This record gives sequence, structure tokens and C-alpha cells, in this order.
Amino acid sequence: MDRIRQIIDKHGRLPAKAETLRPQQDLYAAGLTSFAAVQLMLALEEAFDIEFPERMLNRRSFSTIEQIAACINELSPKALAS
Repeated sequence: MDRIRQIIDKHGRLPAKAETLRPQQDLYAAGLTSFAAVQLMLALEEAFDIEFPERMLNRRSFSTIEQIAACINELSPKALAS
């Protein structure tokens, strides 16, 4: 989760630090824009060496830190363990 939060801080362009957000808190309500979500997705793919499939390319997949972690875990269960 810390690594996801760091990537959100760098690419999410939120007014608040990701560490202040609850895992279930809506990132869009916190200020995530569609453009920043795309940048975040690309950064997550690079950081975790994954590729989000088309079925995950939606607002819901990037709506919370918890949901992002669930998607990453589904694609690469060991990615969040490191």
C-alpha cells in the first residue's frame, strides 16, 4: 500500500498527500481527474510490471487505494508483497 500511495502522490495530482487518505476513500472525490488517473495507471503498470486489461480500464478500478491494490493483486499476486 505504501508503494501505491507514493505513486499516487507523484502522479495523482491530489491536493492532499495519499498517506492522509483512507484505503476506501474515493480518490475522485479527493481530486483525482481523468487525466491524472491515466497517468497514475501508466505509472502503476511500470512500477509493478503489469498491464491493466481492458476490463479494468474504468473509473471503478482506480476509485480507491484499496481497489487499485485489489486490481494489482489480481494481476500479479506477488507484486504487493515486495
